Amino acid sequence: MSTTGKQLFTTLESNGTLTVEIEEVTFPDPTGNQVLVKMEAAPINPSDLAILTGAADLENAEYSPGKYVANMPEPFNTGSKARHGQKLPAGNEGAGTVVATGDSDYAKSLMGQRVACVPGNAFSQYAIADAAMCLPLGDHSAEDGASSFVNPMTALGFVENARMDGAKAIVHTAGASNLGQMLVKICQEDGFELVNIVRKAEHVELLKGLGAKHVVNSSDDDFMAQLRDAIDATDAFYGFDPIGGGQAVDNVFKAMEQVAVSKMTEYSRYGSNQQKRMFIYGRLDFGPTILTPSYGFGWTLSGWLLFPFLQSAGMETVMRMRQRVLENLTTTFASSYKKRVNLEEMLTKDAVTDYRAMKTGEKYLVTPWS
Repeated sequence: MSTTGKQLFTTLESNGTLTVEIEEVTFPDPTGNQVLVKMEAAPINPSDLAILTGAADLENAEYSPGKYVANMPEPFNTGSKARHGQKLPAGNEGAGTVVATGDSDYAKSLMGQRVACVPGNAFSQYAIADAAMCLPLGDHSAEDGASSFVNPMTALGFVENARMDGAKAIVHTAGASNLGQMLVKICQEDGFELVNIVRKAEHVELLKGLGAKHVVNSSDDDFMAQLRDAIDATDAFYGFDPIGGGQAVDNVFKAMEQVAVSKMTEYSRYGSNQQKRMFIYGRLDFGPTILTPSYGFGWTLSGWLLFPFLQSAGMETVMRMRQRVLENLTTTFASSYKKRVNLEEMLTKDAVTDYRAMKTGEKYLVTPWS
């Protein structure tokens, strides 16, 4: 029996026209290990904005009920050539109730249960999801479980990745973010040293209130001195950055190298032998990543994405991480939301321009049936 409901789609044309709109669609019956989830809550994460808004001119877009049309400027339009003309769903994760299943035993076992899932089209009234990637929420609400995958698994992934590489301390350049707060708690639980970089004095207080030991404010005049001291105290030569553009990574590499050089007993024109590694896992700043020749040659900068990491980590590690999230869903991995909007409301100018700003502590939650 087919099911109909509203779903969000985003389409970018070759001329730079970005159309995001709600449509009434028919959802297929689940087969095999699939389940059909009636979606009750889905967060708008920075990772969703890549196709939802990108670098589009939202101030001058045309807004109508359940739809907006904006212009994607260059070079971002050309950079997205691979998606030109494709109508894409959006919404990486969310939570809801399983209302139909495929014929696998595990899929059937989820019938009627509230689950968290990662369907890739969570901004929808219904979504087909892989039962193996669903997390039964038990007595937890859909709102509690809506953000149980992307940020929690990413934060846990950072520590897992660092541990695999033999690192014992991490630098994180978005310390006050929802993910950053989770990372503070995880590192405390796991005995990992963590250097948190924030932008405001109130963010320093926020993280100190969570028990963070090393919090440095990039707005302070002595920021670099603070950063060097924190790296020196922790031996944090390994870090993660969601900003991407500008000099966030450059600043960290400089501080790492300055700490390493201060410990050298002999001068080397090539800098220290200390290996310094940073991962970019987001693009909060669409500008170029600026690097300067000021930290020798012992450094590595690479990208980091959650799903490739999970594939490399293996199912046993993934299941252990998922179980940890479920057991600490309302504590370590709790998320808070600034505003709740339905599908139509999320496409109004006020909402779109607000959540695209990606301000700390101002995440939106989509409730498709409200």
